[in-house]
Amino acid sequence: MHIAVCMKQVPDSAQIRVHPVTNTIMRQGVPTIINPYDLFALEEALRLRDKFGGEVTVLTMGPPMAEDSLRKALTFGADRAVLLTDRFFAGSDTLATSFALSAALEKIAAEFGETPIVFTGKQTIDGDTAQVGPGIAKRLGLNQLTYVSRIAEVDQAGQTITVERRAEGGVQLLQTRLPVLITMLEGTNEIRRGSLADAYRAASAKLVSWNAADAGIVDLAKCGLRGSPTIVKKVFAPQARAEAARMLAVEDGAEAVMTEIFVRQPALEAELMRFASGQ
Repeated sequence: MHIAVCMKQVPDSAQIRVHPVTNTIMRQGVPTIINPYDLFALEEALRLRDKFGGEVTVLTMGPPMAEDSLRKALTFGADRAVLLTDRFFAGSDTLATSFALSAALEKIAAEFGETPIVFTGKQTIDGDTAQVGPGIAKRLGLNQLTYVSRIAEVDQAGQTITVERRAEGGVQLLQTRLPVLITMLEGTNEIRRGSLADAYRAASAKLVSWNAADAGIVDLAKCGLRGSPTIVKKVFAPQARAEAARMLAVEDGAEAVMTEIFVRQPALEAELMRFASGQ
């Protein structure tokens, strides 16, 4: 089974600052990491490969420095890494990103084998849109399963997959036919440490690097800023709350605590009553 995992190298959100004058994100000097949500997708792909055999190919779109994240993925045990990099991709929003990644995934399937399963994280920590995964599925005509918390079963003979999907108010058990794109939730597994052999292999591995032409992208008007209808007008940091948090002790009595909470959050009581009534 050949599985593809889409990853992104993102700024470490714990160290991101907003420029006080321009209100733009200051990326200079901020270290980059693999998008944390993508690590859950990678681990799930590796588990399926360990169980059924095959290969795991990781794919990322970004500048040449994104090679660092791909090598990190190889240290965890991925078999192959593909970097999609070209100046035409600069400034891509989720629409242009899904277009470029879809083309690269088609090239991966043609060169390295069909990919019945494509994994992504549920979203990225720098954009938080959760749009790229579903966008890829739409462009490639894949069934999509979002916010998946567990892979219950993969039937290779019947070409079906059964998963648990976290939804509002509970968990859904869903089955669909392959090929499929899956976005994994956080906390669903724990990324492995990787072996020493994988670490040596990652350090010396020759990564596959494609530009737009290599990936078979002809219409460059759909890439980068030209292919991105999204316009970011302003980025700003939320203001700190003026009111300090107050600790409510249960010893004061449950009724007194709930009364205090409802006074501070008047809409909460009505919402809880609506939920309790099943409306």
